[in-house]
Amino acid sequence: MSIFKLKINFEEQGKEAVELPIAGGESVLDVCHDHGIDLQHNCGGVCGCSTCHVYVNKGMDNIQEISDKEEDFIDRAVRPRITSRLGCQCVVIDGDIEVTIPDQSEFLGH
Repeated sequence: MSIFKLKINFEEQGKEAVELPIAGGESVLDVCHDHGIDLQHNCGGVCGCSTCHVYVNKGMDNIQEISDKEEDFIDRAVRPRITSRLGCQCVVIDGDIEVTIPDQSEFLGH
């Protein structure tokens, strides 16, 4: 099994960027969850909402291609960008990636 590097940046004030190992076939959401990083996932990580929305800064070619279903949910995300993906669908295939987790404070209470 290949192990790659996942760099996570945070928009939220006071949170430092972290680098974590990510294995081929693992999602950004899985790695965040395994390391105690709070990435919202109201649907349980099954591509049924937009709360695990992240921005992919580097390595877009190293993750699975976006599906039509995922695109539909990204359209409903808070402040989507061209580089937006859902953390649960951001599955590493081959190589390092870097993402930014948007400030999630406005999701609290869902």
